[in-house]
Amino acid sequence: MIRLHVAAGILRNEAGQVLITERLCDGPYNGLWEFPGGKIRTGESPDDALRRELNEELGVDAITVAPFMNLSHTYPDRSVELEFFLVDEWRGEPSGLDGQRIRWVPVAELDIAELLPADGPIVIALQER
Repeated sequence: MIRLHVAAGILRNEAGQVLITERLCDGPYNGLWEFPGGKIRTGESPDDALRRELNEELGVDAITVAPFMNLSHTYPDRSVELEFFLVDEWRGEPSGLDGQRIRWVPVAELDIAELLPADGPIVIALQER
């Protein structure tokens, strides 16, 4: 089974919304939404990986990155260790540099059904805050 270590960011704007991005891939999760981020490279810290991924995927430079929650999720073909970070300050205007759609959603309106299965506990934790 494939094992992945991933860093993901919860970008929050002044209106209390969070940024989610459309997942573009070959597979069963194409078209679902997720919190932006990606794989942590060998020798890279999780927060450095997140900063790199946010820059590559969205064109933003994260200024503040604070740990939020770690979790594990097993899909049929892979096991994923996820490290989530709150990102409240960044430079640049987020845009889908890989062709993915992005959208700002009020926390109360995040719908677990349209997000990757691994993101469900994050939505619950955000809505309980």
